[in-house]
Amino acid sequence: MKERQRPVTIAVAGGTGSGKTTIANALLERVGSHHIAYLPHDAYYKDIDAIPKDESGKLNFDHPHALDTPLLIEHIKQLQNWQDVAIPIYDFTRDLRLPETQLVTAQPIILVEGVLILAEPELRALFDIKLFVDTDADIRFIRRLQRDINERGRTVQSVIQQYLSTVRPMHLEFVEPSKRYADVIVPEGGFNMVAIDMVADRIRGMLRAQTIEPRSGIDAQN
Repeated sequence: MKERQRPVTIAVAGGTGSGKTTIANALLERVGSHHIAYLPHDAYYKDIDAIPKDESGKLNFDHPHALDTPLLIEHIKQLQNWQDVAIPIYDFTRDLRLPETQLVTAQPIILVEGVLILAEPELRALFDIKLFVDTDADIRFIRRLQRDINERGRTVQSVIQQYLSTVRPMHLEFVEPSKRYADVIVPEGGFNMVAIDMVADRIRGMLRAQTIEPRSGIDAQN
């Protein structure tokens, strides 16, 4: 029997509201979630008490230090060695991790999605293919506004205030410069069906080159 090949690790990066999650979900649907180990960087946010405050004493959820990236790096390395991982589950309404975790089983494809994943050199070095989803700032803001109100219990004023005070400055400082590291830039986010189909075809080709049978995908555990 042939030796297992190292899983292919794919990054889907881009600004808040750019369509990263839409593209990740489209790839999971087209390729099959049972072939892919999916890691959203958002799951690795730190508890609110563990996030450092800035000089003015305010919390900045949009700075890299708000995320437990070392744990994400550890989990990617484990998956690349065909070891299952238990990823955090984050409650954005209370800004803390839940006691439960989510089991992600090792697969021939590892898909990592997040705003800042190309801004971290140690994390960036783990990716074989790096995508950056590029969407106009006004569209991104409207999408974030709708998401934070509908899914995270935020008010319109709080979303606007956070966008102006931290989201936009951190995008300009960390996210936009990280675009230079992308192998492929996808304009129009989840509406770019041509790009999504091309990437999905590429992943399916990688799967055909694998020498093992994929395992079942994601399960929940306490």
